Amino acid sequence: MILKFSQNFSVYFSPRRLFHLIRAWSFYCLGVSFLHSQQDSEQTRSTVVTVISDSIIVDGVLDESIWQTAPKIGELIQRQPNPGTTPSERTEVILLRDADFLYVGIVAYDSEPDKLIGNDMSRDASLQNEDSIEILLDTFKDRQNAFYFATNPIGAFVDGLVFGAQEINTDWNAIWDIRTQKTNTGWSAEFQIPFKSLSFPENSSEWGFNIGRKVYRKLEEDMWSGGRLENEFLKVSEAGTLLDMTDLNQGIGLDVKPFLASSWLRTKNPDGGALDIEPGVDVFYNITPSLKLTGTINTDFGETEVDARQINLTRFSLFFPEKRSFFLEDVGVFNFASTGPKGPGGTPDAGVDVFPFFSRRIGLLNGNEVPLDAGLKLTGKVGNTDVGLLGVRTGETDFVDGKNFVVGRFKQKIFQESYVGGIFTDGNPNQGRSGSTYGADVRLATSDFFGQKKNFNFDAFFLNANNEIEADSDADGTGKSFGFSARYPNDQWDGMLVFREVGKHFDPGMGFVQRSNVRMYRAAASYNPRPKDFLNIQQMFHDIYYTYYERLDNGEKETAELHITPFDWHFNSGDSIHALADYTYLYERLFEPFEISPGIFLPVGEYKTHRSRFVIATAARRPLSGFLFFEYGDFWSGTSEQLNLRLSYNLPPHFTAQISVNKTFADLPQGKFIARIFTGTFNYALSPQITFSNLLQFDNRSRNLGWQSRLRWTPKPGNDLFISFNQGWINEPGSLRFNVSDSKVATKFQYTYRF
Repeated sequence: MILKFSQNFSVYFSPRRLFHLIRAWSFYCLGVSFLHSQQDSEQTRSTVVTVISDSIIVDGVLDESIWQTAPKIGELIQRQPNPGTTPSERTEVILLRDADFLYVGIVAYDSEPDKLIGNDMSRDASLQNEDSIEILLDTFKDRQNAFYFATNPIGAFVDGLVFGAQEINTDWNAIWDIRTQKTNTGWSAEFQIPFKSLSFPENSSEWGFNIGRKVYRKLEEDMWSGGRLENEFLKVSEAGTLLDMTDLNQGIGLDVKPFLASSWLRTKNPDGGALDIEPGVDVFYNITPSLKLTGTINTDFGETEVDARQINLTRFSLFFPEKRSFFLEDVGVFNFASTGPKGPGGTPDAGVDVFPFFSRRIGLLNGNEVPLDAGLKLTGKVGNTDVGLLGVRTGETDFVDGKNFVVGRFKQKIFQESYVGGIFTDGNPNQGRSGSTYGADVRLATSDFFGQKKNFNFDAFFLNANNEIEADSDADGTGKSFGFSARYPNDQWDGMLVFREVGKHFDPGMGFVQRSNVRMYRAAASYNPRPKDFLNIQQMFHDIYYTYYERLDNGEKETAELHITPFDWHFNSGDSIHALADYTYLYERLFEPFEISPGIFLPVGEYKTHRSRFVIATAARRPLSGFLFFEYGDFWSGTSEQLNLRLSYNLPPHFTAQISVNKTFADLPQGKFIARIFTGTFNYALSPQITFSNLLQFDNRSRNLGWQSRLRWTPKPGNDLFISFNQGWINEPGSLRFNVSDSKVATKFQYTYRF
């Protein structure tokens, strides 16, 4: 049954009232951020790393004598389910170093070693639902950014960069080594992290450090420092300290990575296939231990995975993440406060994120690849300032001339977890277009809100784009974008207030904008108790959010959305009922016709809809697990049902598979349509160094069935061989017949020389 909703709701939550509430609350909390918790309020944990002279064989077995005699860093502390208590399973951590490497040895005892969960050994596997060890290295001790390394009992290589509001990008890859070993008392892990793979200050002896362990069958998380429910492991400000980190060797700080890439493409063109062989080189040079220069010549991205298919049933652009390695180096430097914040619980994005710099605009144009002739990037720290400077030259094609792109970014650290920054971009990928964007942002964050050990963040930004469009002189924000947000992200209570404005002609040439000519107000709150001994529940979530959008050119309401989640239970078994009676009221006004599906146009007018959903998921620790999403109710001028079904199967330690179906059945007065996406992934890992992945995707909008098969072999950290095969088929309308489309085989071999 679908609940009906009063049409007068927006009277009580008018945008002006919401704006005044946001402004008053945000500026009040802004003052609080300056007054509270900018200095350590309690002694953080610290340890001294044992200096060694003997060599260590990285095999996952801590059998060298130094592992037995070196001091341990101290016991971990439970973050959940019982914060601050002794973990249910003991973990011993030992830190060693010589001039070239940091060694981390872990003995993870387990009273039931036959129940260890380690399913995926592929590079950068998701370890969310597995036993794991995680490491944070805040080498600059700036409490905002960190290097991330992790593994599971079967030795997966997972690394990434942590930045911003506990964001992580695991598409970044470093040169390092890890080995694990299962034992009759649990498992052990041996990390070897070269100092040449890290950036760090030249004259500082202290690093931020944290280590965490997950015992997934118990939904238990243990941490060395900051073990509280309010602090997720990625919260860098809660890390402890490594002392006496001096006399570290980066050599001359030069990595040279030559590569040879080849591709063979066969199309329907009667001329047949085209073979292309190109050499290239990537160069990494540490000008100082904290400032890196990265260069690339004749760049090839043959190792990059294909994007996940999406069918757009909205009026706004879809976002696809960056996966190319050159652009992922020090990605956190270019992060800007105009995105997010992510809402509590299941709150979706507001759809008005603004990216002044979005690297996928370089080298890709309207789905076509544009060659990158050369690129140069300077990233790192100068004192307490993060700096980033990027320059790229793209090649000439038959659809666009060669172009230059420039990006400059800085972040000046203030207080403990905060910064002020600026950004500048110059360039536009479109043929015959040019433009520039500049702006400033500020982030104020605290982990001791009103002295209560609670988190609070405040972000604000301003951007101006000059992109061959005359900016209007009136006060409607044309050519500009600005906004601010306040977030209270804590375990039991979570909430946010957001205001954002995107001008009608705001178009950052090197950026990405989801929707323009709009002013957005959003308020969201979540109450998430953890009941004791009640139906085996780990945590309950109750969410409500309201979002209001008005057009800038006429001041009229364009969109309003109220969403309520009264029932979201997560059980100690790992199963969850995310929704049984979620309710959404949505108001949309079209100011021009909208083609929602080929040949189906929605007319100008107002649309008021009411929808409900239920969502359940079984524990991912089981060999076979599932996820079911079903939403139904009004849809624009008619009705629709949306089904998302996902089945996953794990046969550890080598094989994982997942099949998902996403369907939308729409019945509108203007016509009926069905939107379908089928996805299948089938991965086999011979070892963490040799992995095979297969991705099958089909959507009935493009009628394209695509298959990518990909081999990655890493004979030695830093050296990789990639072989990928891509095949497409086009479905004939009204039949089950598929005709062969393009075929492509690509290879890339890269070798790293470290000096």
